[in-house]
Amino acid sequence: MRDHSIMTNLVRYLTHPQVKIDPVIPVPSWGLSEVGRARTEAIASTGRLSGTTQIISSGELKAIEAAEIIAAKLNVNVEVREAMHENDRSATGFLMPDEFEAVANQFFARPHISIRGWERAIDAQLRIVREVEHVLARNGPGDVLFIGHGGVSTLLYCHYSGFAIDRTCDQPAGGGYFFAFTEKGRRVQHSWRRIEDL
Repeated sequence: MRDHSIMTNLVRYLTHPQVKIDPVIPVPSWGLSEVGRARTEAIASTGRLSGTTQIISSGELKAIEAAEIIAAKLNVNVEVREAMHENDRSATGFLMPDEFEAVANQFFARPHISIRGWERAIDAQLRIVREVEHVLARNGPGDVLFIGHGGVSTLLYCHYSGFAIDRTCDQPAGGGYFFAFTEKGRRVQHSWRRIEDL
């Protein structure tokens, strides 16, 4: 429980949970799997996000689906911001898991270099921070929930934590994790937690 005498709005960034992987469909068009949908519906039903007045989603289908599930429970509209998308990996398209992990490691380790045509980590970080700051500049009432992706959320977490870009700050595998920070002062309250631990 927060101390309401010193309460400040809380900002959460939630990564979409499990998706339906289909190599023949572009990654941004993947939707939630049954497990991912069930996890989202479960947390939406707990009431623990009841202070949320803004839900901001990436334009990718899996993020929008998660946002709409939560928004329906809270009776809040979803705002879609296309520039909140995951780091642009269209140069390679779908990669098998082992290859993807190897390239992702390079993406974080060499943030000023484009790895195999991917968007540079430093550029993706600037983009996601710009999007979040644009929303927070409104100074609206209530808590804010951003819903997006593991790569850019790690970059966002590094920024607000004052850390250099590093994959050691990445969420655990599987998705469906969140971190939180205060709107006032942008103070990180905790690192990655499963949505079930909200």
